[in-house]
Amino acid sequence: MLTVGLTGGIASGKTTVARILEERGCTIIEADLLAHEYLKAENPVAAEVIAEFGRGITDASGKIDRRKLGEIVFGDAEKLKRLDAIIHPHVLREITNRLKKLAEPGGPAIAVVVAALHIESAYYKNFNRLAVAWCTREQQIERAMGRGLTREQAEKRIASQMPLDKKREFADDLIDCSQTLDETRRQTEEALARWKKLS
Repeated sequence: MLTVGLTGGIASGKTTVARILEERGCTIIEADLLAHEYLKAENPVAAEVIAEFGRGITDASGKIDRRKLGEIVFGDAEKLKRLDAIIHPHVLREITNRLKKLAEPGGPAIAVVVAALHIESAYYKNFNRLAVAWCTREQQIERAMGRGLTREQAEKRIASQMPLDKKREFADDLIDCSQTLDETRRQTEEALARWKKLS
């Protein structure tokens, strides 16, 4: 099984690329979705997060409100580091376990793990390939605002991440998501064709 790390910044096109790859038969693991599981009230990791950041991050029912948590950690590198230190070890362990299971006989030819922090965490070294989905900074801001963030919130989140230009230096495959959807699809399919030859 060929393993691919797919990364980029907030609203840079990772999810779009992942959906195209999924349509083409790749197995997708999304780190964000795993992280969200750990923030659910029934998960003991959520209690650690609340203990670290206080009840101010919860809603009326006592559940973690991810938007409130985001307001606290994005724009404060130290707090973001503390949150990552709580959640990331669990997420990385789960990704590793899932990849082991997928690598068993009868598993998929290609597994793609989508995460914003593959490079920052150095986890990208575990993959056969690293793909970076990118677009312009202004596009990131516009797309993030389209998801309900203010310009200030979008800029804080972008500033909290490694710049896309830097991420691109690590890539085996670059997927330009700054143009049309058809162009993103074309580049994604070209990357997939290369991976199939390696799998």
